[in-house]
Amino acid sequence: MPSLVAVIVGSRSDLEVVQKAADILQKLGVGHELRVISAHRAPDLLDSYVTDAVKRGVKVFICAAGLAAHLPGVVASKTTLPVIGLPMPGQLAGGLDALLSIVQMPKGVPVATVGVGQAENAALLAAQMLGLSDASIARAVEGHRAEARSQVERDPTNEPTPEPART
Repeated sequence: MPSLVAVIVGSRSDLEVVQKAADILQKLGVGHELRVISAHRAPDLLDSYVTDAVKRGVKVFICAAGLAAHLPGVVASKTTLPVIGLPMPGQLAGGLDALLSIVQMPKGVPVATVGVGQAENAALLAAQMLGLSDASIARAVEGHRAEARSQVERDPTNEPTPEPART
């Protein structure tokens, strides 16, 4: 299965969170690849990876970063494909610093951003984007939503409340 989503994480320490995105993509049948590449420590490797990923058929990037969180913006500056920023929880305000860094991209270099640590949402957003032109991915996303809805509806706390007896 060709990789349609490239998941890039800036630090190996964030792999546990990012693995949740890979798991969702796998469940939805979306080809993906995962790399650990720091925008600061390996800029040439990042540049060649983004260029090569586009040539291989990647359609969406998910970039996870914490602290200064430059990775999503750097990737967005190197491609016109969609980039989803995944701010990582961190020591400063629970990841708020990373969230603000990713959300505040300069005009002309957009990065879609999900909540701090919300790797599942990053994967679902990537799949929704791909589903615009791939009916099988769109159906897989719809199935995932239906399953989530069903779990909530089946929760015992959602049983109808009996009417009080009238006297």
